Amino acid sequence: MKEIYRNPTLYYVLVPIIVALWPLLVWAVYLPRADKGLGTEQKQYMAAQEVIEEILTLDPARLESRGGDTDGAEFDYVTDVGEIARLCEISPRDYELRSKKAKDSKAKGQKTQNCNVVLRAVDITRFAKFLSTIQLRWPSLQCDRIVLTKQRGLPDTWKVNLDFKYYY
Repeated sequence: MKEIYRNPTLYYVLVPIIVALWPLLVWAVYLPRADKGLGTEQKQYMAAQEVIEEILTLDPARLESRGGDTDGAEFDYVTDVGEIARLCEISPRDYELRSKKAKDSKAKGQKTQNCNVVLRAVDITRFAKFLSTIQLRWPSLQCDRIVLTKQRGLPDTWKVNLDFKYYY
């Protein structure tokens, strides 16, 4: 068996066959598969466009950029955390927040405001939705610390302690 690998005639025959089969494989297999994949991607794009239009009719404020160039009066922990909690189906009695006054950071030269949010009796899905939604809505909001504590005797029930910092 080892002699067959050492035989140069094998390589003189095998390499040209592989080189000749490559364009045939591209034409017969890969191009039709790529066309089919393109059609699938286009259908998914059209479906996503419909969903995007529906979201924008329900919440047109998402088009407004709420990035770092907004002034400090727009963001408020009490109203924004309450709104996101309501969207994530977290009742007002299941969360509390303690925010501090906004202060100037001497090192970075910008204003920051800290807040501690405690979510009680939430499942992991609602917590993940809460965190991703609030950070998606407010890109200048940074979560510094998350502490998850499992509630005893209850399946998928957690107490979540979050420390946020908002950069104005």
